[in-house]
Amino acid sequence: MNSAGSSDATPPPDPAPFEPYGLVRSRRIYESRWVSLRADDVIFPDGSPGVHHVVEIGPAVVVVPVLADGRFVLIGQYRYPHGETHWEVPAGRLAPGEDPRLGAERELREEAGASPRELVALPGFYAINGISDHYAHVFAALDCELVHATEHEPSERIRVATFQRDEVRALLRSGAIVDAFSSLSLYRYFDIFERR
Repeated sequence: MNSAGSSDATPPPDPAPFEPYGLVRSRRIYESRWVSLRADDVIFPDGSPGVHHVVEIGPAVVVVPVLADGRFVLIGQYRYPHGETHWEVPAGRLAPGEDPRLGAERELREEAGASPRELVALPGFYAINGISDHYAHVFAALDCELVHATEHEPSERIRVATFQRDEVRALLRSGAIVDAFSSLSLYRYFDIFERR
């Protein structure tokens, strides 16, 4: 048996699955190329009727870029919903049918102008699984080089900067990285790569 806190401990299994709710019908409420909303009329386990609203967002990729000298590449990105600019890692939606690894390379090139020597898959996550099946694939981009011109979309306002490991950790500790995709992916990077 592995001791508590051991880095080679085997994770416990997922909980036993529950039966899904009974689905009566689905209704499309809103649809766009970015996000859709549906309302599912369901039957809960106790037999009572209910409605579950589901936000439909396609899968995404998140990339933690690290240069050969150990510095991290972050992007300062303006976000329209709250009108603020914060440090993040490159991330974006996958095109329908796009391989996550190729999508990660694309987002890295477009948003940061970077190209990696190696992409390492990290554990992904459901970003808002109480209301959506939106899934994020996470990669560490190792030994990156800043060799491309960025290719930002008209809606994107992005600046690229590099930070030392301690600066990134300070941003995380202070709560300055408020984007959940970025903070979770960076924490996973540190957890996995600092054990090597």
